[in-house]
Amino acid sequence: MTTVLTLDLGTNGARAGVFDVEKKRIVAKGEAAYPTRHLPPNRAEQDPEDWWRALGTVVPQVLAEAGNPEIAAITTATFSSTVVVCDRRGRPVGPAILWMDARASAEAAASHSVTHPVLAYAGGSNAVEWLVPKAMWLARNQPEIWSRSDVVCEALDFVNFRLTGEWAGSLMNATCKWNYDSRVRAFCQDLYEAFGVPELADKLPQRIVDIGGVIAPLDPDVAAQWGLRGRPIVVQGGIDAHMGTFGADCVEPGAMLFIGGTSNVHLTQVPDDGMPVEGVWGPYPNALTQGLRMIEGGQVSAGSILKWLSQDIFGMEDGALSDLLQAAEAIEPEMTGLLALDFWMGNRTPYRDARLRGAFLGLSLSHTRAHIYRAAVTAVALGAANVVFDLERQGVAVDRIVMAGGIMRNPVWLQATIDAIGKPVGIAEDDNLSLYGNALAAAVGLGLWPDLTQAAAALRAPVRHAEPDPARHAQYRRLLAQYREAVDTLTPILHALSDGPSKEPAE
Repeated sequence: MTTVLTLDLGTNGARAGVFDVEKKRIVAKGEAAYPTRHLPPNRAEQDPEDWWRALGTVVPQVLAEAGNPEIAAITTATFSSTVVVCDRRGRPVGPAILWMDARASAEAAASHSVTHPVLAYAGGSNAVEWLVPKAMWLARNQPEIWSRSDVVCEALDFVNFRLTGEWAGSLMNATCKWNYDSRVRAFCQDLYEAFGVPELADKLPQRIVDIGGVIAPLDPDVAAQWGLRGRPIVVQGGIDAHMGTFGADCVEPGAMLFIGGTSNVHLTQVPDDGMPVEGVWGPYPNALTQGLRMIEGGQVSAGSILKWLSQDIFGMEDGALSDLLQAAEAIEPEMTGLLALDFWMGNRTPYRDARLRGAFLGLSLSHTRAHIYRAAVTAVALGAANVVFDLERQGVAVDRIVMAGGIMRNPVWLQATIDAIGKPVGIAEDDNLSLYGNALAAAVGLGLWPDLTQAAAALRAPVRHAEPDPARHAQYRRLLAQYREAVDTLTPILHALSDGPSKEPAE
């Protein structure tokens, strides 16, 4: 029996699973939470040591639940673009800047004025969430931390270093978030110089390892701390949602993985034929699998909006949510008399605009919590459909969709998204496909499959079939026209609100 340990750092906590390769399933899994510190106006930070403490809690628990099997390999996935600054020994010299943190909007905007071939892989410019703009912000605004940092990396690199004592970046993260040239496998020193951070090329992990490649054996001290049997190797993983693409077997062009959670992510691949695709992140050559280009669409705020609305604004506990969901589901999407925009933390795609903000339009004193919640669900669903339809408009095939993530715990949101997109979908029976994707990467690292594509076909997670409601899809198509018109009309106002009050004196 071959057993691997699969780890996943998400926005709210660390997850661990024990995967039996022969049985093709997770036999034990668990989770440990850690906090996020939100600072006005648009910052979010975490303590990297909290991640390590959470792993130290959950891993022994899942190993015990699985009967303490020998572990042959370990693979980790993490949220991307969560930037850690460390000394060479892996000790943080400042808080981690979370992916959703938008402090580097000016630096991201500045990348629009730079011309470089590698930026074509990123849609022509860098997004506010990515590592490079955040590094630029640190260098300009916190020079004392920048000067003390030997390593600038992501959460994935930090965890892998703690596991092995080796600094090794993932080809996926480097290609998608670091402006790394995956065609020639090299950092772009000239681009970092143009961005004003020439030293970044030396601060990033210098060794770039493909997904499924072996980083190093596990540090024996970590094995002892976690009570882990065996002599496992540590195999390279990548971005959490993207690793789920393997778990869903959505690797070939025409297939899309949709992860609905705190944020939404749409992942698909296209041939490496040079066809331009606009309004998305990418297409990234070789980031997921060799010879194809990966496209990443998504929404910065999704489930986080619904949680904010029910808990922070309505003051509801989780146990009371079922009544609200039932009341909201009874209201037809077009019958709320409301239109909402889902840009609480800006727009990822297809507008690529960090300065957009959320909105409710049409409010009256007759509106109830259920109406407002239904409108918010509709906005998030329309944002998801808008990404799919914009890709199809550009000639990107979306023939098969698999859905996974926290969205499965909210049936109203799940069905609204299916209805808005208007396509049959497969719904993953396990809400964390990243754990499956990690497991098959570990299996490739062990030499059990020759490549990730074949491993994905053999080890993919089970799904169940779901259909859209044609009548509601028609409603969502009409609402989407209003949604797009509202974006065009309100963008100048939303930008002004995002930028803050004018410094000019009032007349």
